[in-house]
Amino acid sequence: MTTAPRTRLTPDGRRSQLLDLGVRLFARRPLHEVSIDLLAEKAGISRGLLYHYFGNLVGFQEAVVRRAAADLVARTAPPAEGTAVERLLASVGAYVEFVDENYEGYLSLVAGAKSGNETMRRVYDEARAALTDRIFESDTDNLVPDTPAARLLVRGWSALAEEMVLAWKDTPADDRIARDELLAAITGALPALVTALP
Repeated sequence: MTTAPRTRLTPDGRRSQLLDLGVRLFARRPLHEVSIDLLAEKAGISRGLLYHYFGNLVGFQEAVVRRAAADLVARTAPPAEGTAVERLLASVGAYVEFVDENYEGYLSLVAGAKSGNETMRRVYDEARAALTDRIFESDTDNLVPDTPAARLLVRGWSALAEEMVLAWKDTPADDRIARDELLAAITGALPALVTALP
């Protein structure tokens, strides 16, 4: 019997590999269940190695949440082509897909941010700011004017979108609206809200 040669990773490569595994675990379970012991077992390494890379459980969990938030921001980037509404629809579609695939982890991020956990709040706020600010950066059709009132409105729309997606995901499949209806409702809400701006 032959075994595949083991690949020796650089410290950065190993840390990245462990974070990728942590993010995969985070997608299917709340953050408090993503422990050093679980990760060490799944990765087939010692707990000591994890402490070497992350310092402690809180350091590991923060790194996992930051990686997941960065993935969310990257995956929901609007395409370069298309009208403002088409680009928004694509971005919202990617957001729904991300939440659908990472539901337990995303819920724990939202809950952590609301619980007073300063690290979770900071990561959550940074991710939300990245998602909402780029509406103004990529809005070549001037769907939303770049004013303080519009920025406040987009922040509220973002909270509305998150609540709608979480409620949709939490509804039994037989009782929920179609995914396309959800996307149309979220995407259509933003221009409708803009008409209420002074």
